[in-house]
Order: sequence, then structure tokens, then C-alpha cells
Amino acid sequence: MAQNKRIIIVEDDRDFRESIMEYLALAGFEVTGVASALDFYQKIARERYLLVILDISLPDQDGLVLAEYVRKNTDMRIIMLTAQSSQKSKVIAYESGADLYLTKPVDFPELLASITSILGRLTVGTSSRPEPEPDNEKQHWQLQRNDWSMLTPKEEIIQLTAKEFDLIEKLASLPNQVVERQVLLKALDYENDEFGNRSLDALIHRLRRKKDGLSCRIPIKTAHGSGYCFSEPIVII
Repeated sequence: MAQNKRIIIVEDDRDFRESIMEYLALAGFEVTGVASALDFYQKIARERYLLVILDISLPDQDGLVLAEYVRKNTDMRIIMLTAQSSQKSKVIAYESGADLYLTKPVDFPELLASITSILGRLTVGTSSRPEPEPDNEKQHWQLQRNDWSMLTPKEEIIQLTAKEFDLIEKLASLPNQVVERQVLLKALDYENDEFGNRSLDALIHRLRRKKDGLSCRIPIKTAHGSGYCFSEPIVII
């Protein structure tokens, strides 16, 4: 089966885990299920998966720690699936690198639609990056839909999470213009409250930290009390 159908589920409730696995297998996915963080680390050391469904409450390690590890060390997408429904838990999960946060009991068709949406935005096993332009003085950024990445003007690759991509895409639609916080909150599906605003600020902070090894910083500017803008030319491809 194609690699873009490979998913791993980390869930210690055996009945729940196997129910999800059966449902997703019927939908055409190749699904691996494990009950602990240790099993998860052993599996991903041997096999490549495109997406992980993570519970937060695991017997041997917090699922948020796994999310941070996945984000820093792999290109897997992350869905947090947990009984913890507080806004604080959601904020922490997104700060840890989650692409999506769902709460139990989950509607299986909703879970399937979420997975399909996330994986549908990836192109696996092929490279559709544009050929370098002959103009070596090119000074624009590129936001690439095919693999959720961004290229600096010097063609350095920056990998993005789903939320990071959505934020940059919204800013890129109005380059050099301030996009109001309320507009960004709505685009990111964050509530316009304390936790939602904290999530937005954390997302901006995480993007600005993606400067190690790059020749330049991501040019997101703050308009205090108003919003944010992408202050250099950028194209979406």
C-alpha cells in the first residue's frame, strides 16, 4: 500500500484503539496501533508513517512529549485525540506541534475527514518544487501548498505545521498589510478569548524561532494592538 496511507495510533485503551484501526482500515489506510510511548518509538525507528494520532494520557510518557519529539525529529503530521477538553490543554498541544486537536468521544467520520484533509495537502514520493528561476537576484519568499513548506529568497526550506501554514497563507494573501488579530483567530479556528490569543502569539513566537541555520528570519512584523503582517514579497504556489 502506498506510503501516503500509513498511519500510527498511540492509544492505551485497547478497545478504542482497535475500533479506530478497523474503521480507518476499511477507509483504505494502513494502520499501526501501539499502546505506549516505548512501542511508538520502536515502530517509528523501523517504519515511516505520515501521520500519528496521539493520546495525551499514556502509561509511560505524556503524549505532549511525544508530539514535541515528532515535530522536531520527523515530518509526520500530528492529531491529538484525548479526553482532555480544556482550552489550556489545546493551547499546550498546539504549542507542542499538533496539527489538530480532537476530543473524545470522537466521531469517526470527522476523524477520517480530518486525516484525509491533512494528508490530502501533502505530496509524497514526488517532488513538485519549481525549478530555480534564472534570476539569481530573486528576492521573494514562496509558500508551497504541496508539502506545507516555505522557501526563503535563497531557497532555504522551512517546514511548517498545519497551523503555521494557515497563518502564513493568510498573511501572504495581504503582503505588507496588517491582518487584524480577529481575522487571524478566525482563520486558525481559535476562539477570540485569552486562550485563543495566547495560541496565536505562541504560533507567531514559534515561527520566529525558526531561524537557526537560515540566512534570514521569517519577516512577520507586529502591529501592536492590531495584528501582524508579512513584510516582504511572497508568492503562494
